[in-house]
This record gives sequence, structure tokens and C-alpha cells, in this order.
Amino acid sequence: MENFISNNTTALHFGKGVVDNLAKTLDLKGRNVLIVYGKGSVKRSGLFDNVMGQLVASGAHVAEFGGIKPNPLVEDVENAAALARAHNTDLIIAIGGGSVIDSAKIISITIPVGHPAWNFYTRRAIPKTAVPLVAILTLAATGTEMNPFAVLQNLATGQKEGYGHPLCYPKHSFLDPTLTITVPKDYTAYGVADLIAHCLEAYFGKGDCPLSDRFIFAIIGDAMEHGPQLLDNLTDYDLRAKIMYDATMALNGLTTQGKVNGDWGVHGIGHILSLLYDTPHGASLTIAYPAWMKLHREKAAERISKLGTNLFGTADVDKTIKGFEDFFRKISCPVRLSDAGILNSETGKIISCLVKNNVNGSNYRLTETDYQMLLSNMQA
Repeated sequence: MENFISNNTTALHFGKGVVDNLAKTLDLKGRNVLIVYGKGSVKRSGLFDNVMGQLVASGAHVAEFGGIKPNPLVEDVENAAALARAHNTDLIIAIGGGSVIDSAKIISITIPVGHPAWNFYTRRAIPKTAVPLVAILTLAATGTEMNPFAVLQNLATGQKEGYGHPLCYPKHSFLDPTLTITVPKDYTAYGVADLIAHCLEAYFGKGDCPLSDRFIFAIIGDAMEHGPQLLDNLTDYDLRAKIMYDATMALNGLTTQGKVNGDWGVHGIGHILSLLYDTPHGASLTIAYPAWMKLHREKAAERISKLGTNLFGTADVDKTIKGFEDFFRKISCPVRLSDAGILNSETGKIISCLVKNNVNGSNYRLTETDYQMLLSNMQA
């Protein structure tokens, strides 16, 4: 078991109606607030009006930046940061799913500096300060609401990368499961897949911590039990709450304690599919994970076997991999490139992008030969 420090600095507000306490929680009088959101569903749902009403009534001065895309772009971060500087923003409120909150995290550390946001991703710069961030979550999936990580795309360089820094933790995150009830069936399923993939990344990371493994088995098992039930009853509050809680706990540090880190190679592969084909993040992971397990079926045999014993009642590696494929199919997620409309003729393009982005795992390393085998597994 590895040494670790646990210091999650996000205050989590979970349950029905918690957003109504936003003004009571925050000191808003005289604050210059930037609201960041996506394509407008938060306005149609009435959530935006709720938040805006509390801000105005509390004496805050508000600017807004909308239009954050599901696969978020660094250009939007730059534009939002410029708006925030002009507004003298001293508080950001992000309303939306992972893409909105991820973007807001990088906006928060970009506002105080004079260099491009992408400099953080290339490690040319390290943030020294950040504008405080409050998150209001509307999609259970990424776990970004209680961690310091953010993923962005840079179309100019052909990259999609993750970045993390302690300054990127939201100060407060408000999670009301009722806000996810309008999420459509496909994106609800992608969220279930995403949280499972986060657990798997932690599980295949370097280090041995049996208790953290048990947390992982419990979260995945809970998602596998309640995810299909939710897809049959999308308006069920209790099921929405269970999946929302699963997603948060899957990536708030709990599952990696006692380990060096997660592996994250599969997320790197998934990011390439999203970058090239705008594949939804969760859908990219259900294609990539079974293929990755097949690639490492001998090297990771013991780990896959233990996973199967605890989740599927079998120690057989191939049956375990099939168990994941069957579950992903059960929730109508793709498990082959063709399921996502990606042709076999795209193999060379995908491999070139994997090479350009130096996609790799922290624990299970990948070579160009491995890329070829991965693509073959994703097509079989």
C-alpha cells in the first residue's frame, strides 16, 4: 500500500432542492459573478432563472457565457476568461455537466494570467491563483464536481488532454438529482459507462490497496444494478440519486487512495475518438475498454480475474471481458467502432492521432504495435 494524502477541498451539497440554498451558502453581495453554461437547456428548465434570481436578490453583478460544447474547446475557455477579466469577475458559477465544469475550472486559473490557457496543458505554466468556482451539476457522469481535473480539446493542435491542479477544485458543488431527470436515455447511459470507466482506471493503476479495490467493486456493482433500472424509468428520483452519487464517488480520490495513481490509458484512447469523430465521451470508453482488456488479457490476467470474481461471479478472464461487453450492450452503448458509425478504413487516421498525442497508460504502457491490436479489437 502506497503513502497518500487525502485533502478534497470541495464542499458537497447533495439532495433535492439544495440549489435553493445557493445564496445562503455564498457571500454574494457586491460580487462580480460569471455564470458559465452549455447550450441553453439550463434556461429552458428554469434552473438558470432560479440561480440568477438568487444572485440579483443578493446584490451580485452578473455576466454570462453560454455555448460550452459537450467536447469542450480551449477557444471557449479563452473567450470566457476575457469576458471575466472585463467584468472583474471574482466568482464563477458553472451550471451544467462535465464539459461546463471542466471549462470553468480552466477559466478560473486563466483569468489571473496573461498567457494562453493551453500553456497549463503543455506544462509551460503552473497556476498560482484561481478565481473561486461553484458548480451546479446537471449530468451524472464525470465526477468533475468533486475533483481538480479538467479535459479540453485544442483543435488547432489536434489534441484532447486532461489537466489537474489543486486550485481547480470547486469550492462548493450543488448536486440535486432532480436536475438530471431531463437527461435523455443515451446520455444517461453514457454517464453510467463513464463512472464505471473511472473506477476501472483506478483499479488498473499501479499499487495495491485492497480496501480501495472494494470501494471500486461496490461503486461499479451499484451502477450495474441501478443503471439499467434507471434507463427503464428515467424520472425515478431515487435511481437518479444513486447514479449521481456513484459518479461523484468514482472520481473524488476515494478509489485511488493507497495507489500510485490510475492508469488512464483507456481515457486517452477515448479522447482520440471524441477528438476525431465527436463521439460522446462515455460511448468512446465502452468501445475502448473491452478492446484494452483483450490487449492486456495476459499481462493483467490477475487483476481482470479478481474483477470478474467480484462483479460477475467468475474468475475467467474472457468471461469477465464479455461480461463488460454484455453490460455495455444492455445499456445500449457501443462496443465496436462500427456501432458508433466509425469505418474500418479509419484505422490509419486513428493510429496516427494516437501517436501524435502519445496516448499511453501510467501502469500498462502502449506501443504502436499495441495501437494496431487495439484497433483490431475495436473492430472485431
